[in-house]
Amino acid sequence: MHQRLTFQTALLLTLPPLLWAGNAVVGRLVHTLVPPVTLNFIRWALAFAILLPLAGWVLKRNSGLWSHWRRFALLGLLGVGLYNALQYMALQTSTPINVTLVGASLPMCMLAVGGLFFGATVTRRQVLGALLSLAGVLLVLSRGEWQQLLGLRLVLGDIFMLLATLSWAFYSWQLSQPKDPPAIRADWAAFLLAQITFGLLWSGAMTAAEWGLGAAPIQWGWPLAAALAYVAIGPAILAYRCWGAGLQRVGPNVAGGFINLTPLFATVLSAAFLGEWPHLYHGLAFVLIVGGIVVSSKR
Repeated sequence: MHQRLTFQTALLLTLPPLLWAGNAVVGRLVHTLVPPVTLNFIRWALAFAILLPLAGWVLKRNSGLWSHWRRFALLGLLGVGLYNALQYMALQTSTPINVTLVGASLPMCMLAVGGLFFGATVTRRQVLGALLSLAGVLLVLSRGEWQQLLGLRLVLGDIFMLLATLSWAFYSWQLSQPKDPPAIRADWAAFLLAQITFGLLWSGAMTAAEWGLGAAPIQWGWPLAAALAYVAIGPAILAYRCWGAGLQRVGPNVAGGFINLTPLFATVLSAAFLGEWPHLYHGLAFVLIVGGIVVSSKR
């Protein structure tokens, strides 16, 4: 039984969109320095090294990880192997506005996946909340001018982002299912390390395929090192920790609404880097997005 949305849980679910917004910006900044699938592999390899001293016990034979290997292999594929690799691939060819717009479909995708595959009850209030939040996202992406949305065209990168969004929806619903060994479930670092262990196998295989197809060489340097440190600690460890904790409290349908904060945060971060001040439509979009979260989370 999921809990009501509290202020503490709302904070837990707000931090991941902020960190993931930075992840999209960083991924775009370094897209000429490192191949996208390789970036994903290095990111999770660093996260694995950071978590190993905290939860290395989960790799022992009697931890429960290996007896539930199918469960963690699936979580590792959806959340570690596929989602961010597809997002980084999308940023190679698609514009930021297109990628963010496709990613903003997650709450509706979450409702659809839950209703079709997990027997979840989808209420009119949740659909209304998802539509309100999506309207806020569209307001940000159009910069207050709806005509800009008419000029959007899907490219290969947008297809990659659509697949990434679908992968994350299935990951979130799988995450909400209480099928894990209690000892691992109770230790956030062990739970994440268990997913990364299998996720690295998937990501490693994808990286080998990328290099086999002729990936561009990595341009090592301090800019790439700083980017790797950020994506390994922030969007990987901290964001996944907060997302998992918040999702287990309120469920995927309510948590999904918070994803729509990502493009709003991305706009603010871009404005900060470019020295531009927020406009009135940013405030209106914030009201719509938060309003959608409140509407969908009410019982």
